[in-house]
Amino acid sequence: MFMKNNRKREDMDSALKLRMYYDTQTELSDDEIDNLLFESIIVKRITQDWEANNLFNIFRIICLAEIPYIERLKYTQKVITYIKDNVSTDYGFSYTGEVKMIVPCYNALLLEAFVRLGQIESEEVQKALNWIKNYQIFSRNTRTSWTYEGICKHGGCMKATPCYIGIGKTVRALVTYSKYTAHQDQEVESLINQGLAYMLKHSMFQRLSNGCPISAHITDIMFPQAYMLSLTDLVYIANERGLWDKSELTSLKELIEEKSVQENEWKVDYIYGHRGYKFFGSKESSQWLSYLMASDRLFL
Repeated sequence: MFMKNNRKREDMDSALKLRMYYDTQTELSDDEIDNLLFESIIVKRITQDWEANNLFNIFRIICLAEIPYIERLKYTQKVITYIKDNVSTDYGFSYTGEVKMIVPCYNALLLEAFVRLGQIESEEVQKALNWIKNYQIFSRNTRTSWTYEGICKHGGCMKATPCYIGIGKTVRALVTYSKYTAHQDQEVESLINQGLAYMLKHSMFQRLSNGCPISAHITDIMFPQAYMLSLTDLVYIANERGLWDKSELTSLKELIEEKSVQENEWKVDYIYGHRGYKFFGSKESSQWLSYLMASDRLFL
């Protein structure tokens, strides 16, 4: 069974079925894939409107990227093209389209989305990855050689204490990139390890000074992701890198258990309000979260 609560797959949205088939490397014909995409209520919701706006397309492509094979839709290609033309720069992804406004969280979000949508060999992905390799920092009191002003706004992405959201989102994106490239880039592996060391020092979500949550939504469950770092992101990182046996994750395990609405079931408890963003499922117990968080990959 894919889910511990034995929820019938017939009741699931077909996009989630497609995600399960993809994750388990189940072979599907083109017709089967197309039918699952066509039948999905979620796919219909996230492809029914479009705006020529940077943030709209940024948040929409993040949603699209959670569904395997959706890149074959003309709608998805339209969004990819818009991002390439308006958000990608010579150095990485910038939410304004200006090089000076590149910030770690958006660059990482779009890197991961492009990887998931079959763009891993694209120039856009390589530029975003090179920005991380050259300019992202993963520790305090370390200076970046990136001189543009964007990283000094929004609370300061890379000051004496680097933005934890930027570190978390970058680690998540690199984890995905590593997975899709069979862990072959040793520089990426080294950066992941640096980032994880910093995050584990903080028990993944707690301030060193008082144990309180580091950022506003880091203990919230949301899906898909947005620019804020959430509990869902932390679970994803821990799952993919096999971190659950580490003592530093004790508090995170307890938080996840507290958040469950019943055994092995969770619900979205924060919905980002941008018009380009569409959360999956209902406000009640989420089948997507029950699969992603209660699968055999999790510690429970």
